[in-house]
Amino acid sequence: MPQKIELIATCPMGLEAIVAREIRDLGYEEMTVENGRVRFFGDELAICRTNLWLRTADRVLVLMGQFKATTFDELFEGTKALAWPDWIPNDAEFPVEGRSHKSQLSSVPACQGIAKKAVVEKLKQRYGTEWFPENGARYVIEVALLNDIATLTIDTTGPSLHKRGYRKLVTEAPLKETMAAALILLSRWNVDRPLYDPFCGSGTIPIEAAMIGWNIAPGLRRSFPSEAWGNIPRKLWDKARDEAFDAVKDNVPLHIVGSDIDPAAIEVAEAAAKAAGLTKQFQLKVEPIAKARPRGDYGCLITNPPYGERLGEAPDVELALRELGALTRPMPSWSLFILSPSTQLEHYMNRRADKKRKLFNGRIECNLFQYLGPLPPRR
Repeated sequence: MPQKIELIATCPMGLEAIVAREIRDLGYEEMTVENGRVRFFGDELAICRTNLWLRTADRVLVLMGQFKATTFDELFEGTKALAWPDWIPNDAEFPVEGRSHKSQLSSVPACQGIAKKAVVEKLKQRYGTEWFPENGARYVIEVALLNDIATLTIDTTGPSLHKRGYRKLVTEAPLKETMAAALILLSRWNVDRPLYDPFCGSGTIPIEAAMIGWNIAPGLRRSFPSEAWGNIPRKLWDKARDEAFDAVKDNVPLHIVGSDIDPAAIEVAEAAAKAAGLTKQFQLKVEPIAKARPRGDYGCLITNPPYGERLGEAPDVELALRELGALTRPMPSWSLFILSPSTQLEHYMNRRADKKRKLFNGRIECNLFQYLGPLPPRR
């Protein structure tokens, strides 16, 4: 019988509801939404499926335990009491990472050292040895303290889920793949509607849209440290990957265009599209926004305009936003989704947004300005 495991999907602030919806769509209903994370229950297969499929989460963690820890003794005993040998074999590499916020135990290196010592003591009891070579599969443990509550987890993901595997080159300040996917999932876009990004940079929004349109699991082109774990059988990873390959809908026509004034950015975007296997599925072009002419009706413009230095309205940023306003005024049937930290964006658009949603692009507080055009007529 599959083991019931409590898992945590971490994510940027503001995306919790989207991550929860993604988890629910995968069939995992039992969950709790918290700031910056979603706790949910699944089995070993859930670890494989969520790593492959979650578009807007950062990591999938196994929750080992939570307890109050205001002293190092409490941290040591609480950590030692957890079932580490159920996951960690005697040859495993198990580094301990840490963070602390608003807690009496504020020294992160000291907390890491105490937690590591406690895990070692627990493993000694199970395996009857005084020394662990740590030359096997990798299990990264994290001890996180918040308001004197210690949360101990094991990371199943490795490098963050935004690293899909298709981006070998980056442009300056690229939009993370997870945030680009979130913008698309928050929009009204579907494959029957045109999508246009006039500030596409390295192509993240068009590529993520194509992957959503074709139902391509974002983790298909990468690996995860938990693939080497003994208690997640290889056949479960094979099953999850087979499911994902079978779910691809690569016969669906897409109407996606990305443009940017920077030829080097478009080169990077084309290389990423090729690596993602999506070279001919959408159009990328070098074009200033003043010359852009999106085609089609009832489309979605989804974009992340340039920010300028320290969020100031530098002249080139102001011009870009003015031109964005001029571009969109003769597009009455389109819906617009614009991620920006600008406090003046509605001024440049010459109208108030229908909705605004606070999101964090990295550490930059932004708003997703949503201008909701009419829905396409039913077929």
